[in-house]
Amino acid sequence: MNIRYLHTMVRVKDLEATMRFFSLLGLEETRRWDNEGGRFSLIFMAPPGQPDCPVELTYNWDGDEGLPSDSRHFGHLAYEVEDIYAMCQHLMDNGVVINRPPRDGRMAFVRSPDNVSVELLQMGEAKEPQEPWASMENTGHW
Repeated sequence: MNIRYLHTMVRVKDLEATMRFFSLLGLEETRRWDNEGGRFSLIFMAPPGQPDCPVELTYNWDGDEGLPSDSRHFGHLAYEVEDIYAMCQHLMDNGVVINRPPRDGRMAFVRSPDNVSVELLQMGEAKEPQEPWASMENTGHW
């Protein structure tokens, strides 16, 4: 049996803020579907050259307040990055909280404006621990 990754869907409340967050990570919009009848938009964003690895941002034009809560959750989105320290600094410089700093030179967690957990992993071997990351405490949940 063959199986292929398609996407990870997350429901978003502030489409512009969420798209900006994923753009800061380096993702680009690869396709969009605006459904007038259903009053929602699906925006797919993926790393450059990796259109088969998108996150699907589902945005309901009239908000989500009327939808029933079914307590469905998922763990996180994970992206491998070339330089975890540079990425975390870039995110911090743009107002993103680093919830779990890359103290080990290998792994960090941040959250999108819709509270979606995003894991960042250092490509290849872990970097040598360095400041300010090595002594930075966790902030919030990740």
